[in-house]
Amino acid sequence: MPKIVMKFGGTSVADLDRIRNVARLVKKQRDAGNEVAVVVSAMSGTTNHLVKLCNDLNPLHDTAEYDVVVATGEQVTIGLLAIALQSLGTPARSWQGWQIPILSDDAHSKARVDSIDGQKLLAAMARGETPIIAGFQGVSADGRVTTLGRGGSDLSAVAIAAAIKADRCDIYTDVDGIYTTDPRVVPRARKLEKISFEEMLELASVGAKVLQTRSVEMAMKHGVRIQVLSSFADKPGSLVVGEDEIVEKLVVSGVAYSVDDAKVTLRRVADRPGVAAILFGRLAEAHVNVDMIVQNLGADGTTDMTFTVGRGDLAQARVALEDVREALGYQEVLTDPAVAKISVVGIGMRSHAGVAARMFKALSERNINIQVISTSEIKVSVLVAAEYKELAVRALHTCFGLDGDEPPAAGEGQ
Repeated sequence: MPKIVMKFGGTSVADLDRIRNVARLVKKQRDAGNEVAVVVSAMSGTTNHLVKLCNDLNPLHDTAEYDVVVATGEQVTIGLLAIALQSLGTPARSWQGWQIPILSDDAHSKARVDSIDGQKLLAAMARGETPIIAGFQGVSADGRVTTLGRGGSDLSAVAIAAAIKADRCDIYTDVDGIYTTDPRVVPRARKLEKISFEEMLELASVGAKVLQTRSVEMAMKHGVRIQVLSSFADKPGSLVVGEDEIVEKLVVSGVAYSVDDAKVTLRRVADRPGVAAILFGRLAEAHVNVDMIVQNLGADGTTDMTFTVGRGDLAQARVALEDVREALGYQEVLTDPAVAKISVVGIGMRSHAGVAARMFKALSERNINIQVISTSEIKVSVLVAAEYKELAVRALHTCFGLDGDEPPAAGEGQ
């Protein structure tokens, strides 16, 4: 029998009526002759509430205890969905991360999955039972509950699909697929039938909210085909697949934006070997991810170093920077959270020159100043003032010919 992992996000299980709807969707797949495992997020708004409780007590809280608090949201949902399925005559049983187990490292609040033993889940499915699994959570080697970071339920679903060798991982959400950009910003954004793992990985890493970055990375590593579709509309979704399945390779497949970053500048850092290693090594020890990096060499033997971190990591980054103030000898730290990262992504960039030039020209024609630039083989990203976010996205979407003929229905998109 085909094996399918179905994952439902917070909006899909926001209340009891929606949980009943999810139960019907799961039963439909079972009735079609598929073996099914289900991964669910916490009910919409629950995780934000739990995070706020921790932050209100102490913004620099113990992350191990933070995980204990925020992991409770999914525990509620799995129990409710199991009850809903049982009421439809479908055998189901809830599973927490430690019961499977989903083994992770001990980087609390942003743990990485080390391994999953799928044997218990496979045995349950062979008995005709539907496992309902708490997304977002795992367990460290010392038995402590861990969480996998924002969007971690996507990672849980893909990891479980890989562990049980599922034929497909279906990600159900409040949108009906992957769009060329956010239709709330560009009403004529188009839904993509297929997109490559590499493109989706880049889009997810630069702000597209459909899939979590690490979930796409894991899907690409293990060859897990992902389908993104809506819990509320019975229509085809978008497939994330290997590049060999993509017939038409667009120069630019999508435009993404992120307002989750903050810019950090260290002024007048000593220009000597090892400075960057000390700086970014300390940030890595504090589990602060660094993205865009620019260094400007001065004439007086010092340098200015600018980089971006997640806005939520800014307080942690400040503490880490203070720890290395003496070693680096910098003059001051400047931070700016009012920035937006705008990116264009497409596997067609490999064979087409001039994408960056077109991008910069389109932005300059609208008097949008570029603060930082970052590139990869299939991506160009720029950092601009947050107030220009929507103008920049619309300009680039039109510039690269992504506008569709008809705007999508309300509520759909990236």
